[in-house]
Amino acid sequence: MIKLKRAYETAEDSDGFRVLVDRIWPRGVSKEKAHLDEWLKQVGPTTELRKWFGHDPAKFPEFKTRYQQEIAAGPEADAFKQLQAWVKEHDVVTLVYGAKDHEHNQAVILKEMLEK
Repeated sequence: MIKLKRAYETAEDSDGFRVLVDRIWPRGVSKEKAHLDEWLKQVGPTTELRKWFGHDPAKFPEFKTRYQQEIAAGPEADAFKQLQAWVKEHDVVTLVYGAKDHEHNQAVILKEMLEK
């Protein structure tokens, strides 16, 4: 099972294996409070793509397309393969993200990709 959770929400035992999927550490969250098993920076959107998107829901369809293209190439592809391995290895994997918007962020896209 793959879950999604904001970095600012309380970690729970039911979260299973917790992976931060952002290139940037969530502001104001300590490493102790985050309770992460891994921080997979390379699977997060590039700085250029993140800045272009600006968390604008109207840009989300194009962001999704561009982000999936990033994941298909370079170090992002290797990071995604590592994420796939963790999903196979653990009963529950929680993708942790910093965005305020629960519906328009890279973790939503990653979850969809991993479930295919």
